[in-house]
Amino acid sequence: MDSLTQAVLGGAVTYAVLGRHLGKRATLCGMVLGTLPDLDVLIDFGGPIENMTHHRGFSHSFLVQALVTPLFSRLLSRLPFGRDASLIRWHIAVYLCFTTHSLADLFTVYGTQILWPLTDYPFAHSILFIVDPVYTIPLLVAVICSFLIHERDRALTLNVIMLGLSTLYLVWSTGAKWVIDHRIQKALAKRGISVQIFESTPAPLNTLLWRGVAVKDDQYFEIWASIFDNLDQIQVRGFPQNKELLTTIIDHPKIERLTWFTKGQYKVRQSDDKIIISDLRMGVEGAYVFNFEVGRQINNQINIGSFQQIQQRFDVGGLYSVWDRIFDPTVRVSKPD
Repeated sequence: MDSLTQAVLGGAVTYAVLGRHLGKRATLCGMVLGTLPDLDVLIDFGGPIENMTHHRGFSHSFLVQALVTPLFSRLLSRLPFGRDASLIRWHIAVYLCFTTHSLADLFTVYGTQILWPLTDYPFAHSILFIVDPVYTIPLLVAVICSFLIHERDRALTLNVIMLGLSTLYLVWSTGAKWVIDHRIQKALAKRGISVQIFESTPAPLNTLLWRGVAVKDDQYFEIWASIFDNLDQIQVRGFPQNKELLTTIIDHPKIERLTWFTKGQYKVRQSDDKIIISDLRMGVEGAYVFNFEVGRQINNQINIGSFQQIQQRFDVGGLYSVWDRIFDPTVRVSKPD
């Protein structure tokens, strides 16, 4: 999730545990603690692909968080402002702050290594877009009120209500995902398409429109489905995956890690002499977030590339298309290359 959401989530959770004892100081501590796991972005793991695939790694692990929680809680409980709360309450607040951060990330499509070092598998249950104001606003209200409302009982009650609303939104999104996935599977079957890999994720800023990616052999499908669509209105468009462009370099460790991290949801394309891999899960056709130059064609032979990240600009006007597509199945959001 975005940094603002993680900060206000941490603030609201910590205020729920420590607010009666520390007041707004609990909120401030929670906002700082809620952003700490994402400081792994400051670590250089060896290159753009490594930085992408190791992000949300050890710092997001429930096991690592359990180990470091006693250190943080002891330190905070000994500070002058922290002595009004018991050590056990600090333990609970700190661990909940860390784990809810990881859970929020788990609910996006990127992938979060919540069981590192037992496994570095990037778990994901995509029920939220990385920025979703409907989820964030109740948490933001809770944090603002913890600063402005002087009567702690009222502030605590409102905080619990706002946390409840944000949690109910997760319940709604889980149900919407189940409905969308079931409907997409039926739409694919109706079109005679049987796939080996399938993933759905909410479209930007909402959970009414969903984008799916399905992979079959050397072909992938971009799918757009609104909660209001019937089977025939679901958009399914197929594209070649172009795996053959990687034939001579597929065994390179960086390429193996990238294709593993995408869980098979990637495409390969050639632009001039560059061979580029795009992660199909994040972005839209024609504007993917993560693209890496993995090869170069020299004298009709494909060699290892620079592995640098290549930007694809998303047309901000496309956000209007997202809103229109929710209600109009004829609208196209993506613009293929």
